[in-house]
Amino acid sequence: MKISGWGRYPLIETRLYFPRDVETLRGLLNSRHSVIARGNGRAYGDSAINPFSTISMKYFNRMLSFETQTGQLVAEAGVLLSDVIKTFLPRGWFPMVTPGTKFVTLGGMIAADVHGKNHHKEGSFRTCVDWIDVLDANGEIIRCSRDMNIDLFEHTLGGMGLTGIILRAALRLRHVETSWIRQTTVPAQNLGAAMEVFEKYKDTTYSVAWIDCLGRGKNLGRSLIMLGEHASISDLPAEHASKPFAQPQKRQIRLPVTLPSGILNRVSVSLFNQFYYKNGARKNGDHLVDCDSYFYPLDAVLGWNRIYGRSGFAQFQCVLPLDSSEKGICALLDAISVAGAGSFLAVLKRLGPQDSKFSFPMEGYTLALDFPISRKNLRLLHRLDDITIENGGRFYLAKDSRMSAHTLHTSDARVEKFVQNRDENGWRTRFISSQAERLSI
Repeated sequence: MKISGWGRYPLIETRLYFPRDVETLRGLLNSRHSVIARGNGRAYGDSAINPFSTISMKYFNRMLSFETQTGQLVAEAGVLLSDVIKTFLPRGWFPMVTPGTKFVTLGGMIAADVHGKNHHKEGSFRTCVDWIDVLDANGEIIRCSRDMNIDLFEHTLGGMGLTGIILRAALRLRHVETSWIRQTTVPAQNLGAAMEVFEKYKDTTYSVAWIDCLGRGKNLGRSLIMLGEHASISDLPAEHASKPFAQPQKRQIRLPVTLPSGILNRVSVSLFNQFYYKNGARKNGDHLVDCDSYFYPLDAVLGWNRIYGRSGFAQFQCVLPLDSSEKGICALLDAISVAGAGSFLAVLKRLGPQDSKFSFPMEGYTLALDFPISRKNLRLLHRLDDITIENGGRFYLAKDSRMSAHTLHTSDARVEKFVQNRDENGWRTRFISSQAERLSI
């Protein structure tokens, strides 16, 4: 069958297997030349597809134990983040780190070492993972942590499934008083002003900006920065304080068909951006929002990836170091604006310090963009790659679907060591994704 990542590009022929226990999983590993594990298919490109044998972890979906004193949850890799939230938020527990969708598996979050709106203050997903059980190239289950099998632990977090099959893990949740967020929206006229807001509020737990990637001149990088803190019971009005974990009932929208190619163009994106900025600027100030609205706004639209047309779309996400962030992001935005290829979803975040073997984050600013697949946009994306490298940046593999091996190896000095570890441990011949082949890792 042909499958893809969330970007619906590229489509790749594979055999998809659905084991229900470790013995069956071990048998598949031993009988196949190479495999890759797949969670819920929310990586954007081809990182969870093997051209011959892709193993779905769908049925490894049990939550095994929870420690109320520490908030430690032990769960299998196929458990969805949405199920963790559904189970534990009513009890006063929420993920320490969460990406922008809750329809991801815990195994996928570990493989990508996901980061959230709080990386500047609390780091990536690795900070809340206590240990991981990995099925290695020999079919053995290896428990790894910061204290044992350290090299495997460090390379599995951010290793994109290329160190083995993640079976289960122990992670810590945070205690919260309510399911609400105190959000402060701050408009910024341009990129420099937006960065000043991020730096001014760097002690705020959560921060993220929507950015108008088609702004020019004095409006280059025009943004809405959304700051957030978990609300306490005393922050809630009376109607919510009596049921602090009740969430408002929302009607989910389902996009039933793929929209025509070309519906997202410079004119439509520009009009949307103008409306979104003016509407957001009017809401300047503090207000309460539910967790879903703050962390997972796109999850309310099921199948939103269909808006880009039949060819799908490519995500681009880079991080630039602090000293070159403003110059580099201005160059990226200028290239996008000149090309007239505005991104419908453009997100800016401040990342904090991180020293890790192969994970994406480093201290600086990260910009995430998406573009419908077309020859013109693919040429633009190559230009964005070059600008990122010129400014000392690197790329997020969980979002990648089209980068070249040369680009990756040029941008990240850690790649050579990662490949060496793959060779030395037998990972490189057993755990292979289409992305790994394309990027020569």
